[in-house]
Amino acid sequence: MTDFSSDFTMTIDGKAATAAATLPVRNPATDSVFAQVPDAGQAELDLAVAAAARAFPGWAATPVEERRAALRAIAAIVTENIQPLSRLLTQEQGRPLADALGELGATSYWATATADMALPGAETDGPQGRVITRYVPLGVVGAIVPWNYPILLSMFKILPALLTGNTLVLKPSPYTPLTSLKLGELLRGVLPDGVLNVISGGDALGPLLTAHPDIAKISFTGSTATGKRVMAGAAATLKRVTLELGGNDAAIVLPDVDVDKIAEPLFWAAFRNSGQICVATKRIYIHEDIYDRLSAALADYARGVVVGDGLEQGTRLGPVQNRLQYDRVKDLIADAKANGLTFLTGGDVDESRAGYFIPVTIVDNPPDDARVVVEEAFGPVLPLLKYRDIDDAVARANATTVGLGGSVWSSDMNAAAAVAERLETGTVQINGPASPNPHHPFGGHKQSGLGAENGPDGLLAYTNPKVISIPKG
Repeated sequence: MTDFSSDFTMTIDGKAATAAATLPVRNPATDSVFAQVPDAGQAELDLAVAAAARAFPGWAATPVEERRAALRAIAAIVTENIQPLSRLLTQEQGRPLADALGELGATSYWATATADMALPGAETDGPQGRVITRYVPLGVVGAIVPWNYPILLSMFKILPALLTGNTLVLKPSPYTPLTSLKLGELLRGVLPDGVLNVISGGDALGPLLTAHPDIAKISFTGSTATGKRVMAGAAATLKRVTLELGGNDAAIVLPDVDVDKIAEPLFWAAFRNSGQICVATKRIYIHEDIYDRLSAALADYARGVVVGDGLEQGTRLGPVQNRLQYDRVKDLIADAKANGLTFLTGGDVDESRAGYFIPVTIVDNPPDDARVVVEEAFGPVLPLLKYRDIDDAVARANATTVGLGGSVWSSDMNAAAAVAERLETGTVQINGPASPNPHHPFGGHKQSGLGAENGPDGLLAYTNPKVISIPKG
């Protein structure tokens, strides 16, 4: 097993690589630096892209069954090292250890599930001749991954890219690079040299990656604002792009629900990973007939949830992952307080406490134009909003420039499905949070992104269609 206390190095061309400069990595539960990683620049990026370009012809020509075996090997490596990887993930990301184990377990599942997928293809014969349609790999893929689910979201990119014959340069977030670097280290020798390169760096590295002329595609997960910059940077060379961007997901709760039954799952739909999930419930529209009972049940449940260091027993929610996001969430709470909004729980941040801890904060029926409603908090802050008419609730839920996910809660599946059809989002879940899976496409409507990840759509996003026409005679 790899020494997880050793220095952290990048993986370029199957070998350990460093850079002249380093970046500090902080534990968000203590606000203390506990590791240093290479801070790659143009020179290191050029080496990584060149290695991926050299490896591409051979990997693209590798039989697909061997590529499937490589994905299964990734799953096995993650499973074999799940305990130390999970502890490292909790230290850098902040979530409770059990949730870190869950992310890595999902990573193994995603790898084995993706390995079983296949690209479409067709061969037809007609009066004019034979037509062969195939889907061929693009080349070198640049993958840019955020800090909220750094390993699983990297797999959304690595797995389909490798299965379809592409090679890859992965850039994790500078806030959470450690587990990705260790995974790159573990996979040296498992994958051919240059097929997967993992480089760490600060904010300047992303634009360099996006602009690199030898990269054929960028797959980016992050904010809408940054996604627009990625798209602009990719335009110069007409790179393919997949963008999974921000959302402000609404839940609509119909009046027929069992309040006692749904309070707990509805709470976790909003607050899992301290609200730092792209498809977390960010707004809840509750029918006026049950508003008081459900809001009280959510607040009562919230008071029993322990917020603390993810490595401490009993912790259910960890800190916000980084100082910038911590300050942003604090500002949203301060704005709500300044505007006289009512808090059912939370609302006061103990800034004397080490780490980036925000209490579970539930806001009682704010106006629709309040910042806490309009803006995606990406933290443990949740507005509850009252409605009378379902048409009004749907219109308010859709009144946003983004459309990633949403949910409908009801005892009547037909009624819930009818409401779900009307939500302008890429994913809608009945009686649960919008949850990606490896078998179905995951992507956003409106300004929540372009393209899709996972499932057959996710595979096709890493290919170009190629048609060969062979005339008779």
